[in-house]
Amino acid sequence: QVQFVESGGGLVQPGGSLRLSCTASGFNFGAFAMKWYRQAPGKEREFVARIDPTGRRKNYADSVQGRFIISRDNAKKMIFLQMNNLKSEDTAVYYCRGDQFTTWGQGTQVTVDS
Repeated sequence: QVQFVESGGGLVQPGGSLRLSCTASGFNFGAFAMKWYRQAPGKEREFVARIDPTGRRKNYADSVQGRFIISRDNAKKMIFLQMNNLKSEDTAVYYCRGDQFTTWGQGTQVTVDS
């Protein structure tokens, strides 16, 4: 069955960096765009970044543009989110998912705090 497993979260100080990973399984990974989402406490889940199946086209939410970089490795069925210059407002649980899928993983917690 379709599965998404996120990892790499943690506690980081403002201005710091983290790299999140997502491993996908159960579908033809290389044929689908992939997205990162996040959900902060008390807020709706929101879009963070998208990468097309080839890895050449990337889109970002305005709030992370210029700080976050999405990438993928189709051979390993993984996507990544390099997060730089982290801010307290980036604190959230981060999720990955393939386009057109409804399954969610358990997410990985990112906390930005001094």
